[in-house]
Amino acid sequence: MSDDGTPPRRLHYRFRADWWGAAAPAAVYRVLELPEEYPLWWPQVREVRRLGPDHGHCRFRSVLPVDLSVTVRAVRRDPVAGVLEVALGGDLDGRMRWTLAAGGAGAAAGTRVGYRQDSVLRHPLLRRLPRGTRPVLLANHALMMRTARRGPRAWMGVRPEPGTGPGQERV
Repeated sequence: MSDDGTPPRRLHYRFRADWWGAAAPAAVYRVLELPEEYPLWWPQVREVRRLGPDHGHCRFRSVLPVDLSVTVRAVRRDPVAGVLEVALGGDLDGRMRWTLAAGGAGAAAGTRVGYRQDSVLRHPLLRRLPRGTRPVLLANHALMMRTARRGPRAWMGVRPEPGTGPGQERV
């Protein structure tokens, strides 16, 4: 922790990914607003338990053999604006947000799906890893997001937007 209370850069992660979906925004929203169904299309999301109307628990793991256990609390659910945002606690502390926007004229034009995550790593083991392992953690996340893009594409006709692959995720 620095003198001003901010976590070291090596523990702070910002991710960004964008997809283009053939489905209408309302249909994509209905998929994303049901996190307990994420394991059906996002294999790295191993478990989702709803603990109340606005909060729950998730467990996920990508390639590295380490589970992250995260509590989630709804911050914003706005189907009209196309925004779903949650606060994260536990092994990750921060926010995760989906944004949806119509892709053009009419519902048949599809949806632009945006994913943003700004979080601090709190997992006890991963926090102790040497500074040089950050690229490994970034690659682990990129692989998880690649599957996130493929899952809805296969499940409901969502495809990645050209030029927004894992290399385009900002850290």
